[in-house]
Amino acid sequence: MPALLEAKGLHAAYGETKVLHGIDFSVEEGGVTALLGANGAGKTTTLRAICGMVRTQGELILGGESISGMATEDVVRRGVAHVPDGRGTFMELTVEENMRLGAYIRRDRGAVDKDFDWLFGYFPRLKERFRQQAGTLSGGEQQMLAITRALLLRPRLLLLDEPSFGLAPLIVKEIFNILRRIRDEEKVSMLLVEQNASLALAFAEDAYLLETGRIVVSGKAADIGKDESIRRSYLGY
Repeated sequence: MPALLEAKGLHAAYGETKVLHGIDFSVEEGGVTALLGANGAGKTTTLRAICGMVRTQGELILGGESISGMATEDVVRRGVAHVPDGRGTFMELTVEENMRLGAYIRRDRGAVDKDFDWLFGYFPRLKERFRQQAGTLSGGEQQMLAITRALLLRPRLLLLDEPSFGLAPLIVKEIFNILRRIRDEEKVSMLLVEQNASLALAFAEDAYLLETGRIVVSGKAADIGKDESIRRSYLGY
């Protein structure tokens, strides 16, 4: 499959503090790529770099077009949606209001309303809580809302930052089953940052392992998951 996203020699920094040191990676069209590593390795910074949220150097190519140095809003308009760590839920707003914020750049309002029904097919619980204040939702429901809000952009690429964090195993299983359906049925490419390495490797086709801002291992997710030395040295299982 051709690459939807390619990063070549990507550097990123916060002020004078350099976090990424010239990394190369790609995400295939319609595929899932996992980005693994310990806390502080640069995983979240990588997602922010793609979105134009941090200072970068190097090349970022989306669908054959350079997005290097673009403003965040322009990256979003080209089909990149970000589900941040911490979910980014607007607690005082209703589920509906949170969802509508996800479609803020769209002009096809009638189609947005139809997409609500489309997404309720994946997340029926949100339909039940449509008028409910988002701050009253459970952690799992808030994660579902964050994913739904991102999908309302109708993205080509979905960036997922720690979607399992703080959730019970049964809820994690449910959410990843839904993400798998979305990948298969909607052909949305995904770049997944996830501390649960075994979960990520079972979900993704390709994987990259970051250590202090550099990629130290890359390859097929299944092969990395089978490599005992990599698991023991880097993944902790």
